[in-house]
Parts: sequence; structure tokens; C-alpha cells
Amino acid sequence: VQLQASGGGLVQAGGSLRLSCAASGRTFSSYNMGWFRQAPGKERGFVAGIGWSGGTTYYADSVKGRLTISRDNAKNTMYLQMNSLKPEDTAVYYCAGDRRGLRIALPNTEADFGSWGQGTQLTVSS
Repeated sequence: VQLQASGGGLVQAGGSLRLSCAASGRTFSSYNMGWFRQAPGKERGFVAGIGWSGGTTYYADSVKGRLTISRDNAKNTMYLQMNSLKPEDTAVYYCAGDRRGLRIALPNTEADFGSWGQGTQLTVSS
């Protein structure tokens, strides 16, 4: 599957932004999806995930209550709504697709994901 992330930019602290991830090439609705991020000088880490049906979402503790992951299987698109942004949210954000279709266990490590978008930069100014 090919993934294309978009929507990054420069925003002030406290602001909001929505990232999108457009998928093509396989049955999007059969795969769990996720967002990861990599801040300067740090390793890439899990941010949020969503089950293939869209009924289950899960988050890293650092973003709970501020970020919301969703998907529209009819549009082959996943989203990450980000509110109350903080400077520490500054990073390159990557969307990713599960290696296995219809997996029941929800993935949250890089090794679980086999498809990656190119990344989109978010910068939050203080």
C-alpha cells in the first residue's frame, strides 16, 4: 500500500491542526493504521492507532485528550486531529499501515507496521 501524509505546518502553541493520510494500493479497510512521530534528535515513537473497522482507538499517554485519530474507509483516508498543541509536539509525523490485515491485536510498535508514508512536518511555536 502507498501512504501519503499531508497537513503539517507551523502553528502556535494552543492551536489545532489536522493531518491526513491517503492510502492506495490495497484494501484500506482491512488494516489497522497508526501515526508515529520523530522529534529532532529522538527516535520515532508511537502516537496513536485505530483498528481496521474504526471502532477502536488508542493513544500514547503523552497525547491522550489532545489528539484524536479517525478514519474514513470509504475515502481510504486516516486523520489525526491535534488540539491544544505544545512545542513538544514538534516532529515529523508519519502514518503507517499494519503488516497484517484484519489483525485483532492492536499494533503499536514500528515492527508491526509494514507500510509508511513519507512524513509531514509539524512545528509548534511557543
